[in-house]
Amino acid sequence: MLKEIRLDINAEIEYARKWAFSRNPEFYDFDDTGGDCTNFVSQCILAGGADMNYTQDYGWYYISPDDRAAAWTGVEYFYNFIVNNRRAGPFGYDVPVEEAVPGDVIQLGYDVFYHSLFVVDVRNGIPYIASHSYDSFDRPLDSYTYRNARCIHIIGSRNYI
Repeated sequence: MLKEIRLDINAEIEYARKWAFSRNPEFYDFDDTGGDCTNFVSQCILAGGADMNYTQDYGWYYISPDDRAAAWTGVEYFYNFIVNNRRAGPFGYDVPVEEAVPGDVIQLGYDVFYHSLFVVDVRNGIPYIASHSYDSFDRPLDSYTYRNARCIHIIGSRNYI
């Protein structure tokens, strides 16, 4: 049975603070194989209390570098999982970047989206983020160069009880 829960945004932000400039040894570092940004975002959301969704091919989970869902580490796969998820795991929807709040995920792109960022604060209307691949914590979004940005408001998670 699933129950919708609110994630612990403070726990997510503390996780991001702790691991923004290093790597949690419980997870593989994908920097040399396409980037670690979405892996890091997924870890932050997991730290907030989200359940993994172990659905083969279409879930959101990490067991090992060779046994993980594409949504755990892939920018587009992550987006598609979160905004379409009706089962276990985190879920959310698109909002304008101007409506970002801590705990949301912003993705950047040019012709395709290529980078995931975790929102840790919003000050004077500017989201401040944590990320891997371009390791940062409390970095203003307007310091990045990009053509397109989208924000995924993470509502919560459906967890098994």
